[in-house]
Amino acid sequence: MESYIMIGFSIFLGALFVGGAIITSKMLAFHSPEGWRKVQPYECSEKPIGDARIRFKVAFYIFALLFLLFDIESLFLFPCMKIFKSVVAGQNGSISPIVLFSELFVFVFVLFAGLIYAWRKGVLTWE
Repeated sequence: MESYIMIGFSIFLGALFVGGAIITSKMLAFHSPEGWRKVQPYECSEKPIGDARIRFKVAFYIFALLFLLFDIESLFLFPCMKIFKSVVAGQNGSISPIVLFSELFVFVFVLFAGLIYAWRKGVLTWE
């Protein structure tokens, strides 16, 4: 029963805090007689032209996602090359250099296959 009292008290304090913040902001807020101007979009002291909600092409988002994808995949190449360098130098004897090279080749092949696929689909053309 005591835990329910603490939960109720916490809810009460939360509601009191939120309600107090809302009431305080309403009391301290600046109210101008030209209230309609406050809701207008602001474009560097220029009068707004058209609607602020315009449509963007999906190609922009796809282009950004492809950039992130290839950027992150290329970041994975740095630790792989560090391991490959230690294997070729003979410092890491548990991995065969041929197996490691084939795994790196598959990784880079998938990376370039994705790039060629996106290129042929026309995603990388900027209009």
